[in-house]
Amino acid sequence: YFFTQAMILFSYIANGTSRLCNVSFGGMKIKNEKIVRQSYRSMAFATALSSNAAVRATVCSLNFPLNDSSLLPLNTESLSPDKTFSVYNPAAPSKTHSSSIIATIPKIIQNKGGGENISDFVKEAIQRSHEAQLAWRNTTASHRGSLLRKWSDLIKQHSDDLVTIMTKESGKTFSESRGEVIYGASFVDYFSSAAMVSTNNAGGGVVIPTPFVKSDGMSPRGMAIAMKEPVGVAAMITPWNFPLAMITRKAAPALAAGCTAIVKPSELTPLTAIAVQTLALRAGIPEGVLQLVISHDRHSSSEVGSTFCTHELVKKISFTGSTKVGKILLEQASSTVKRMSMELGGNAPFIIFHDADIDIAVTAAMKSKFRGAGQTCVCADRFLVHSSIEEKFVDKLVEAVESIVVGDGTLETTTMGPLITSDAANSVYQKVQEAIQNGAECVVGGSRIQNLGDNFFEPTVLVNVKPGRDSIWDTETFGPVAAITTFHTDEEAIRMANDCSVGLASYICSGDVGRALSVASRLEAGMVGINEGVISSALAPFGGVKESGLGREGSFLGIEEYLQTKYIFLNH
Repeated sequence: YFFTQAMILFSYIANGTSRLCNVSFGGMKIKNEKIVRQSYRSMAFATALSSNAAVRATVCSLNFPLNDSSLLPLNTESLSPDKTFSVYNPAAPSKTHSSSIIATIPKIIQNKGGGENISDFVKEAIQRSHEAQLAWRNTTASHRGSLLRKWSDLIKQHSDDLVTIMTKESGKTFSESRGEVIYGASFVDYFSSAAMVSTNNAGGGVVIPTPFVKSDGMSPRGMAIAMKEPVGVAAMITPWNFPLAMITRKAAPALAAGCTAIVKPSELTPLTAIAVQTLALRAGIPEGVLQLVISHDRHSSSEVGSTFCTHELVKKISFTGSTKVGKILLEQASSTVKRMSMELGGNAPFIIFHDADIDIAVTAAMKSKFRGAGQTCVCADRFLVHSSIEEKFVDKLVEAVESIVVGDGTLETTTMGPLITSDAANSVYQKVQEAIQNGAECVVGGSRIQNLGDNFFEPTVLVNVKPGRDSIWDTETFGPVAAITTFHTDEEAIRMANDCSVGLASYICSGDVGRALSVASRLEAGMVGINEGVISSALAPFGGVKESGLGREGSFLGIEEYLQTKYIFLNH
């Protein structure tokens, strides 16, 4: 009886229901008392934010067609070139080529007319998120879930335009971009449902057996309740390699939990973020609940990140990017002791045992290594092949690599696009050359493809790579290079795989289930794929160990990152 009555009362409080109550707890009555928290509807957001209206991200120019051009709202101000920045097509022959600039965007200090510095603009955006969150947290979970479902539906309905935008600014192939739209929408779908799981969302919780007794020394006294609440404003920094999915993977659970989200996308791929925000607003998600702060270079990105980390109204930081930058953000955020989620660098090992099915291993290796031109944090970098099958595996891998069609991702025949910048292509080239100078053999590829453009690099296979000597083995490559070495025993393979400061993903190919599971349990990684090269899913926890980060995204654990637990004791 007490459990039922308590849940009724606390559902009123947690969900912000404004109504008259007549609830009795033994001798304690709450009669004709209005619950303090007010019920908020969409109109309340207009009132809450009327004095400081949210700023929508816009573009100044767009140089490619869309079915719905309003996905990227046009800025109507007349801005001089020094007040804007350009978004480039990685597949263009060079940055100076006429096809290279695909859009121009206002620099963020111009969104408020010019006078303020970047930090001031970000602080205003944080204040808007805070004001919106006071209202958003008091909507019902079913209301938030319904808006998320509408958002997901719109993402799917506009998939063709999103694919075009993503391919143009990131260099992905059409096929990869289509996959990302589906993948990104799956997080919104998942967390729209997770919003309704009462024990795992804001307003949910559990009743704990009371630790206290009455005067007779044995009868239970009172009720102990552990209740979930949204943490507050969540600031998110997302990368260029998954410009849609990294936003939805972070923002969907935050919004489902009753938090507001303020997102800084990469300056290299801001257009996808603008389109995703436009669709969120069309779905009915109120202004201020999902905001964008778009930086224009590394300096402005650094200032945005620093302001996120040091502002007292930001209660949660979620970052996907390099380990180096993640450490800086962790240090900056320590001054205000924020909740942190860090999905940082990887350098994934891919172990192929002597009992592996070679065809399965090659298929898994191709998916893991060359997807996105090797520019994913979970892609295989270090291939450890049992010495008895190295020649057979390498021969079949080279055959598969030679079938890759490199080119502009907008061409349906292309199966691998460019790297994101010419600096990225040059970095990969330097690592390959270093390995060759140290004795590695380049079996296929190894060079930039200058006739296609500055950012293109050949899919490459290196053998006889030297662990501990070659940077292409010891550090994350972020390029289409499979670096291969051999091992003789299981223990040697495990030791070599774990000899790394990071631990995001690992991969195993073996025909022996017992061996595979035993090795998987000993690998120092947050995720392990067995006989499979792509394992990410909205239903599975994503994250790493060691210097690959903190926290988990996706799955039932993803929403926990945006919740805090409050203990309440009710004496009656």
